[in-house]
Amino acid sequence: MDFVKRDFPAPGVARLTIHRPEVRNALNQAVREQLAEQFSTLGRNAEVRTIILTGGDTVFAAGADLTEFADKNAVQMQQRTVHLLWQAIAECPKPIVAAVNGYALGGGCELAMHADIIVAGRNATFGQPEIRVGVMPGAGGTQRLTRAVGKFQAMKYLLTGLPFKGDEAFAMGLASEVVDDEQVQARALELAQLIAGMPPLAATQIKEVVLAGQDASLDTALLLERKAFNLLFASQDQKEGARAFLEKRPPNYTGN
Repeated sequence: MDFVKRDFPAPGVARLTIHRPEVRNALNQAVREQLAEQFSTLGRNAEVRTIILTGGDTVFAAGADLTEFADKNAVQMQQRTVHLLWQAIAECPKPIVAAVNGYALGGGCELAMHADIIVAGRNATFGQPEIRVGVMPGAGGTQRLTRAVGKFQAMKYLLTGLPFKGDEAFAMGLASEVVDDEQVQARALELAQLIAGMPPLAATQIKEVVLAGQDASLDTALLLERKAFNLLFASQDQKEGARAFLEKRPPNYTGN
């Protein structure tokens, strides 16, 4: 059964929609496998320049499907190698825009944090409530949330399991934008189309350098930036962008 629907709402834009409405898009193994497969495939597709990740108009993902592992032991959990499925999303070279309506809890919050841009509805509900069922985030929640909002805000939500709304997510720096709930999908598509119109080599280099540099020393990160900057001068798109600017016309980027 397909739990992840794929469509192409605009040129250069792919959209992945989690579809398990009967369980509020809870992330089971099948959903994770399908997401990993889709991100791997789209990441290699030269026609795709941006990916939107969403759960639709009412819910993003309410968390992990506890029925799959509530009674498993530590060895069985290790053997699931779920981290490899998350890795396929984290390593996708294309810019990812998460469109978040409704619940983005636990694994759903972690999934949203794998994106590069998060557009949240005002009534979206984020959180890492794992502590309330005797565990802790296991797909990056402790690390990505801390990097996004800082230690003291992250510890508050990790240790209490309290949820927080879209406006709070934006104020803390977790969400890129917060809009009215009914505008989330349209705004995510608008941003995705804007990015898709940019030179794709530059976009992928920006993403690569930001992610690689955030845990490096400043000197190392700046070195990575300089190398990537210089590399882009070998591209046809750089020449096209410069000519278009000087000729005062729209550029035509081809990804070469």
